This record gives sequence, C-alpha cells and structure tokens, in this order.
Amino acid sequence: MSKTVYLNISEITEVHHKEVQLKDVADVYCDDSAVMNKCNALRIKTIHSDRSKRYIESTLDVIKKLVEMDPAISVNNVGKVDYIIDYHKPKSPNWVWQWMKTIFVCIICFCGAAFAIMTFNNDVSVADVFKEIYRIIMREESGGFTILEVSYSVGLALGIIGFFNHFAKIKINTDPTPLEVEMRLYEDNVSKTLIQNEGRKESDIDAS
Repeated sequence: MSKTVYLNISEITEVHHKEVQLKDVADVYCDDSAVMNKCNALRIKTIHSDRSKRYIESTLDVIKKLVEMDPAISVNNVGKVDYIIDYHKPKSPNWVWQWMKTIFVCIICFCGAAFAIMTFNNDVSVADVFKEIYRIIMREESGGFTILEVSYSVGLALGIIGFFNHFAKIKINTDPTPLEVEMRLYEDNVSKTLIQNEGRKESDIDAS
C-alpha cells in the first residue's frame, strides 16, 4: 500500500552539525506517524569539510533517498526544487565581539544619518526658510531656536520611528519593518543567485 509523504523543504537552512537529517531542512507530514518519524530521521547529507560553507542540494536526491529507504513511499513535494544547506562550525558566542560590532554599526548609522540630514537641510536652506516664516508670522527676527526648529526636530524623530515601525523592541503594528523587508529580499536574492550559479557552473556557462 502506497504511503504518501508530503515534503516541504525550506530554501535555505542554517545547520551547525555535520550529519544533516531531513527534519533539519524540511517539514514532513504523513498519515502514518511511524513512516513520518523514519523520514524525519533520514540522513540526507554528511558534511566532511570543517569550514563554514553553503551547499546547494536538489530535492530530487532527497526523494530518491526516501524511496530507497521505503519503496512504498509516494513523495509529494510542496516546497523548493533546489535548496541550500548553510553550514556553520559550532562555536561558543563571543559576546564582547558581538557587542563591539553592534556598537560600531550603531555609531556608523547614527553619524551617517546625521550627516545626510544636515546636508539635506543645508541644500534646501531649512534654517533660512524657518527664519523667514518666523519673521513673516511673528513680525520679528528669529533668534535661531524657535517653535519651528523644535517642531521640526521632534517631527523628524517621530517620522523616522513611524517609517521604520519600531523603537527598540516596541513595534507600532504587526507589519514587517522596511529593514526586515529589505533583509528578506536580500536573502532571497542571495539564495536564488547561489542556486542559479550552481546550475550554470554545471552547464559550463558560468558568467564569472
């Protein structure tokens, strides 16, 4: 009697051990729990190298291994055709180095954003515009620090928080932030490029 196994393999999965099982990279479902457990425990790859590396694999190879394990299995793939195993050597986290990198990135982002805002303000002469508005409305010269500058500064901060949809760990709503969207797009593009490059190298038409 044929036993249908539904296979959903993620496009990219990070692993930290050399013996990679099917459950590490995919969601598996079968009506027969015993068959599902056997499939989950199936070893699909053994990593021999000690260095961190990304491996491009084919779902067809996984299906072959499943059928070899149990010829009565009928596999229904609902995931990716090609997938990536992102192997990283297991190591204890270096919290000092992590905090140093975080602080460095924060400083770069802060200084870069401040420089961009200042150059924009100078390009469009925001200070002169505020002085002229204040003079027209109040009929007196601006001292350079008025309600206009305060409102602009507060509004700029609130606008940035609203656009990026979060402050620290507090999110305004459940939508992903623009940064999260861009990071996911970047990860998707990297995964697709790795898979396409692997296919081109095998076909001897690699552009690089």
